[in-house]
Amino acid sequence: MTTGTHSRTDMGVRRFGRINGRGLMTLIGREARRFLAVWTQTLAAPLVTAGLFLTVFALAFGANRAPVMGVPFLQFLAPGILMMTVIQNAFANTSSSIVISKVQGNIVDTLMPPLSAGELVTGYAAGGVLRGLFVGLAVAVALALFLGQVPAHPLWALVFILLGALFLGALGIVAAIFADKFDQMAAVTNFIVVPLSFLSGTFYSVEGLPGWMQVLTHFNPVFYLIDGVRYGYIGTSDSDPWRGLVVCTLASAAVLALCWHWFRIGYRLKP
Repeated sequence: MTTGTHSRTDMGVRRFGRINGRGLMTLIGREARRFLAVWTQTLAAPLVTAGLFLTVFALAFGANRAPVMGVPFLQFLAPGILMMTVIQNAFANTSSSIVISKVQGNIVDTLMPPLSAGELVTGYAAGGVLRGLFVGLAVAVALALFLGQVPAHPLWALVFILLGALFLGALGIVAAIFADKFDQMAAVTNFIVVPLSFLSGTFYSVEGLPGWMQVLTHFNPVFYLIDGVRYGYIGTSDSDPWRGLVVCTLASAAVLALCWHWFRIGYRLKP
């Protein structure tokens, strides 16, 4: 009788929308352990890649490159490299977790427990945000140690890093739900995520682009993420950071809503 009463109570809890805190924290912990267990690939490797980008540009241009936005080129470049590293890793964390589960056929182990669609989205997205924050912190420490560069507006930098990890983590969920194979996921990464991050002002100021390319760039939320972190670091940017904050918040909310809807109806997840 006690078990039956417990079951009816649990169903009532779920029906009235209370959060399954233990289940949610278990999912978040699992997602965090995934990337911490292979930290040389998920944390150290992105740091090395960011360092290589900066080294190559330093060797290629050295002191010959004119200042951009009133600061030396490497100091202009570094925040864009930081954000690019954050968003690529946040996307990789959520997308790989779901795609691997789908390919191995154990996604049902995540869908069966009493977790709502919102809790599933929160758990996966939190894993992406945590990985993005870990990588971002590592790159930020490296910038402080080797370039002596620290944020002029730390709060702005942190807010955009969090938004970037959340937005790309949510995009990773969308891409992984839609993809059924690793090559489909690789296509999304190579033809959507990488171009978005490279063509968003990471390596240049959009003010130097032709008019039509400037217009297209301003429709890209990733541009505002990179520009926002750049404002947080050097105090200047191509666009108003408040406008970027609004655009990135709305874009993140829209993608998260799509994630929630697809988890709710089991789109491309349930057999």
